Amino acid sequence: MEKISRRRFIKNAVGAGMVLSLPQVGNGSPQTNRYDAKGLPTVMFGNTGMQIPKIVLGLGSRFCYIDQAGDSEEMLNYALDNGLYYWDTAHIYDNTTAPPPWRTTKPTERVVSEIRIGEVIKYRRKEVFLSTKVTARNPDEAMREIELSLKRLNTDHLEMLKIHEVKSLEDVDQMSRKGHLIDILLRMKEEGITRFIGFSGHGDAEALKEMANRAPFDSILLMKAVRPKETVPNLNVTDLIRYALSLEGVDALVLGMDSVAVVKSNLELLRNFQPMNAKEKEKMMIET
Repeated sequence: MEKISRRRFIKNAVGAGMVLSLPQVGNGSPQTNRYDAKGLPTVMFGNTGMQIPKIVLGLGSRFCYIDQAGDSEEMLNYALDNGLYYWDTAHIYDNTTAPPPWRTTKPTERVVSEIRIGEVIKYRRKEVFLSTKVTARNPDEAMREIELSLKRLNTDHLEMLKIHEVKSLEDVDQMSRKGHLIDILLRMKEEGITRFIGFSGHGDAEALKEMANRAPFDSILLMKAVRPKETVPNLNVTDLIRYALSLEGVDALVLGMDSVAVVKSNLELLRNFQPMNAKEKEKMMIET
């Protein structure tokens, strides 16, 4: 696997909350893309041979804070009906941590992202490019998480399986041990449980760069495009999204969504997207 330089990696990572594909992996052969973007702008996802929308439906804490299951199901169906077919979740995503800034009351019951998604996957599986993440580092616990994720999601396979939140070089070394998490993901791919593999991380760029060189990963999900920068005075969230989508090397942006209204807003932004010029991007770097 080709080494990724620290300069190239950090240049692509600064200020973003995005999906990067790794062009040095995969065989580059075109895949049959059965998914329907409904006319949304798409991008070739590195060497996976897959076309994906430039905005990915993020189904983390914001999604889990939708109180009514019927409302979350309506949002998922609306997103899919309008071309947002890449869905990103994780085994650990629920409403017990990281509440959105606008949430002032505690939830009355636990909401698990994968369970809510699974209710729609029951009848629309073939339409969704489905991605989840495994958190546990212990091999046995990791396998239990993967098995439970598949059960929750009402599926026997994934399009993308990622390692959740690479934190440090020590973390990378642990996952690289024989029989540990990287080997598990490679085996899941060989066995057809997942079509592609990747990892995510939001902090240590050096660790993320090293992780990318440890295995033939297909994708990296890194940094944060919006949270917590949406709290910065006079900073427009739309500008944050435009900035991230304008960075070189970014395939797509994962955006947390929590209502049909938010989905509509992001669809409008994507349909009318205009990349930032160099001057606009420089201004955003100063402000953030």
